[in-house]
Amino acid sequence: MVFATIVPRPLESTAVEAMTELSLGQAAEDARARRLDPARQWPAAATVALFLAAPALWNGFPLVFDDVGGYIDGFITGLPANGRAAIFGAYLTLGIPFNFWPMVLIQSALMAWLLVLMLKAHGFRNRPGLTLSLGLGLGTLTSLPWYASQIMPDIFAPAGIIALYLLAFRLRTLAWHARLLLGLVIAFGMAGHMAIFGVAVGLCVTLIGWRALALKWPVERPRLAYPVGATAFGVLLALAVNWLVIGQFGFTPGGSNFLFGRLIQTGIAAQYLADNCPNPTLRLCAYRDSLPSQGDDWLWSGDSSPLYKLGGWDRFEEEAARIVKDSLARYPIAHLQAAAAGTIEQLVRVKSGDIPGPWTWHLHGVLKTHAPHVYGDFAAARQQQKAFEFFSMVNIVHVPLALLATAMLPLLAVFAWRGKLSRTAGSFAAFVLIALLGNAFVCGALSNPHDRYQSRVVPLAVLALALAALAASRRREHGGVLAGEHLDSLRLRPPNTIA
Repeated sequence: MVFATIVPRPLESTAVEAMTELSLGQAAEDARARRLDPARQWPAAATVALFLAAPALWNGFPLVFDDVGGYIDGFITGLPANGRAAIFGAYLTLGIPFNFWPMVLIQSALMAWLLVLMLKAHGFRNRPGLTLSLGLGLGTLTSLPWYASQIMPDIFAPAGIIALYLLAFRLRTLAWHARLLLGLVIAFGMAGHMAIFGVAVGLCVTLIGWRALALKWPVERPRLAYPVGATAFGVLLALAVNWLVIGQFGFTPGGSNFLFGRLIQTGIAAQYLADNCPNPTLRLCAYRDSLPSQGDDWLWSGDSSPLYKLGGWDRFEEEAARIVKDSLARYPIAHLQAAAAGTIEQLVRVKSGDIPGPWTWHLHGVLKTHAPHVYGDFAAARQQQKAFEFFSMVNIVHVPLALLATAMLPLLAVFAWRGKLSRTAGSFAAFVLIALLGNAFVCGALSNPHDRYQSRVVPLAVLALALAALAASRRREHGGVLAGEHLDSLRLRPPNTIA
């Protein structure tokens, strides 16, 4: 007995006991995180939601983009609308009797709820003051409220990224109904916009690779069942709704034309025509000397664009697809260079305020035709009187903070890797970095870079920075690793799980 008390136990036994103790502490922490006190938490969340809806309330009508007309018209008429998903048209149509205000309520409440979930998943449960501070901070320092207040699919881009992260890395902190709703958010966003679709699929592939790397590296191991299931449902939902509404079992039409617009922007289309014209199978040869220099001018300039002289999107779709494929084979290096340049440009184009003024004439016509009772309030809104000119001042804060937060993401991931920051905060920073890069590629390399495309997701970088600061502060207060920082903090992995 004396011998037993003075001989140290094997190191393996000590490690196992430490892992078991931390596992039990983590399980208790996760169980507590699943329980919210509505009396304390939801008034703060409701205040955040109201703040996120403030731009629409100030405007006197939900903020719009000209694309809104295409979504509504495509769904009501049942005709394919290029780049306009049928399911989002159905969503907007449901809001017509109420001047679209339910959409603003849903979107603002969704983002407030996701912030609550993020805080409790990172160990800050039932902290209404923190919820309020974080929500108001993001609402002031980022573009988040402008997208929550706009009746476009854009807000579902950051929402879907957060949902995928929670289902992959923080599943144990989520109640069953939260898991279900997060899956629906992912699927609806994917079905509502092809850029969100592409980013979600890319993130799922990344999660599969991440899980494989976690077998050898000291990183958190994501779960796959829920995120992959939600992504698969998003694919099926997009196909099914298009089949039911427009009679086509396929994805949102217009993809080849968007890709061809990118060829116009990069000069690859001009090079292709110079090398292949005259050619009787290429109708575009007749317009080789009048191609615009900008992809947007090719797609959206109406009768002045050769696209419409060739019969419009539908009639040119097949030729566009053929040129895109052939140019990839002929000029692979040029395509790679253009993709890299477009991705980099998109990554740093983060200005807030890519919101149209009174020129949304297509939407004017659609509302006059399909929602005449809405048109008066729409036309009286501030957005339809004068373009918003204050964003130049807003971006003095928004742009540097967005770029700084983006640049900090890889550093946060490295700090977590080296044990200087919690694995929880590090995993989110790394996930957001991958999402931002993926979004920049999808929108910048496959389409044409615009501030709107990146500014709708870059608030996540600011959120990651804020959560990392909170985690670091909590560590200093407690003088070491907390149970809420997960098993990976000890560079030990729990037994493998399938989910």
